[in-house]
Amino acid sequence: MNLLLCGNEKVFDGALTELISITNKTSETVKCYIFTMDVTRIKPEYKAISEEQIEFLNEVVKSKKSDNEVIKVDVTDLYEQEFGKCKNENAYCTPYTLLRLLADMVPNMPDKLLYLDIDMMAADDISKLYNIDISDYEYAAVKEKYGSWFIRPDYINAGMLLLNMKKIKETKLLEKARNLIKTTKMLFADQDAIFRSTTKKLLLPRIYNEQGSFRRKDTVICHFAKRLILFPYPCIENYKQWHVEKVHKLLRCHMFDKDLEEYLELKEKFEKQLKNNGGLYEEKIK
Repeated sequence: MNLLLCGNEKVFDGALTELISITNKTSETVKCYIFTMDVTRIKPEYKAISEEQIEFLNEVVKSKKSDNEVIKVDVTDLYEQEFGKCKNENAYCTPYTLLRLLADMVPNMPDKLLYLDIDMMAADDISKLYNIDISDYEYAAVKEKYGSWFIRPDYINAGMLLLNMKKIKETKLLEKARNLIKTTKMLFADQDAIFRSTTKKLLLPRIYNEQGSFRRKDTVICHFAKRLILFPYPCIENYKQWHVEKVHKLLRCHMFDKDLEEYLELKEKFEKQLKNNGGLYEEKIK
């Protein structure tokens, strides 16, 4: 199963928790590409995910199955070529949300690719999702929880995209999306660009991108997305899976306890190794 994650060095906790949950629940081989870049010209903290972080993530997934792999793909030059200083560079989220739109330009990417936001966890074997036949579609996705009410009934949440890269190259979906990003200011930049550029998509049940609900027993992918809370007063909640205490106390979510317990142990181990090695990761996971 070929996965795609995107982000900078700050997504390490998300990638670690997510990959633990995925590899703990499948017997399939997992190859995870992580698109990253250095755009410290925008903000000092926008640094590419580090080699130490990638190596640690790679060792974690290989400890589950030796064929598993995490691959770093630095797309800094591609990003600057396509999106540098564009209209949507400072959109609602970070510029790293735009990196998935470069997937057709990166050499040797597989024909089928499962893109996942960094704030997602697998509650079940994701092969149930990955093995869905999308040969006649550009991608499969789930409706956006709020957008399908307020924007359009078929408006998607782009946090999970099962991509048919062969079809996407034929229809030029991502090329069209990139052109929109460069020319048109949009509220939900990357998501809007994908939706507007779509020729044919497959809408899937919400179990494959459960947005903000943590009690459904049939969930396959759980998305720790922003939630609108109306009572006792309207507010936005935005707790991620690596905020373990808040996940337990405020979200009352315990479906990932084993995964998160493992995450806390591994995170502590990684930080100790960095400290002991002066920032260089050497020790392998046993």
